[in-house]
Amino acid sequence: MNLRPPVYVLRLGHRKERDKRVTTHVALVARAFGAKGFFLTGDCDEVVIESIRRIESRWGCGFDVVSCLSDWGQLLEYWKKKKWVTAHLTMYGIPALEIIDKLRRIDKPVLVIVGAEKVPREIYELSDFNISITNQPHSEVGALAVFLDRLYNGLKQNIVYRDAKQAVVPSPRGKKIVSLE
Repeated sequence: MNLRPPVYVLRLGHRKERDKRVTTHVALVARAFGAKGFFLTGDCDEVVIESIRRIESRWGCGFDVVSCLSDWGQLLEYWKKKKWVTAHLTMYGIPALEIIDKLRRIDKPVLVIVGAEKVPREIYELSDFNISITNQPHSEVGALAVFLDRLYNGLKQNIVYRDAKQAVVPSPRGKKIVSLE
């Protein structure tokens, strides 16, 4: 399934000791809900990157790119140079429901920015869209899941990625995983 627009997620300001679990969950949600890639800035955490690659080796390659970057500014500069779109998820932004239809019509890659530490003012200024799922305090993992689900109208459910070695068989009770090898 080729979802439009293609989305890439930038996890901004990862802190190795504090954010490992949440950052891994941001990447897993991005992958499960249809994002094409994941960029990590802040502390380059090979444990997180390796965890994502292990998931991809078992459950299939959902991402085209998984990468640690030393400078988020270079990625944003590249994105802007290409005239691609940036969308920052923040509780201070415009409600997603007011913007989502416009985003669906974009036929360019969208970089969704998700903060970890205090987000620099430049992100708010450089982003094409500052988008809120809610104006109440909430989790960046939840915000990303809701955003991607709304953007793609729930179309990313029950997808089996290329090269998957296993898949879930939906069941009303219990757990069933089948080998695809």
